[in-house]
Amino acid sequence: MKIRIATLSFLSLFLFAVLAIPGFAQQSTATPPSSTSTSTPMIEPLPPQTPTDFWDGDEPNLVNLITHPFASKKYVQRMTRPIKDRLTELDEITASDAATIKDIDARSQHGIQLASEKSSLADQHASDAATKAQMAQTSATQASTNVSTAEQMVGNLDQYKAGAQTEILFRSGQSALSKQAKDALDDMAAQLKGQRSYIIEVRGFSAGSAHAATAASQKMADSVVRYLVLNHQIPVYRIYEMSLGNTPVEGTATKHVSGGRVEISVMKNDLVSAAK
Repeated sequence: MKIRIATLSFLSLFLFAVLAIPGFAQQSTATPPSSTSTSTPMIEPLPPQTPTDFWDGDEPNLVNLITHPFASKKYVQRMTRPIKDRLTELDEITASDAATIKDIDARSQHGIQLASEKSSLADQHASDAATKAQMAQTSATQASTNVSTAEQMVGNLDQYKAGAQTEILFRSGQSALSKQAKDALDDMAAQLKGQRSYIIEVRGFSAGSAHAATAASQKMADSVVRYLVLNHQIPVYRIYEMSLGNTPVEGTATKHVSGGRVEISVMKNDLVSAAK
């Protein structure tokens, strides 16, 4: 490396000498102007021009090219350092702005995601509320219908109509059921199997004085009710028993019997059955 540098220095000095010899020769051979001549007017020399080219006043030769300050590495570094510093500062500002933009974008995305989740949750709550409101409306409508049906059923509870009637005869002083009486009760109970909305009215009558007739009619009516409940499983709450003694029933002709009788009336409520 040192040999190469020395070689370049030697070549530079040699070229400088070659270029400088013609200049010295021209200076020595030039004829100076006569000092005795006074007839020729003196002309002022032109001011030196400030060079604006790369050489900056230096001769364009290899030596000046090598030693020119523009070719110096330190000079170039000194002249380009502010530019590099400015570029570094701009890079730092750009990196900071990019980090800020990235942070703002991440926050924006997070905010948008939270807003979307809250919006979806609000939509779900609104949908659930609408579903519950619809269910409540349906329940209210159904309850209103049930209330109307119940009111109609309650209003029709006393709308019983008399149906089949059966009469059981007893001998004087007896309250036991005869075979004929049991057969009649069996036929009547067979027609009531699987039916609802009916009641059975049992009315006992007996001849004799007031108290004795009432007691006798009570025993005969008890015999009929007992047979229907035990033999045909008719609920007791569907049977209404009355001991009328020798009292005639209003609207019917008075029947004179030596013993006693029990009148059985099956009353049905067709309106309640239809509503069910």
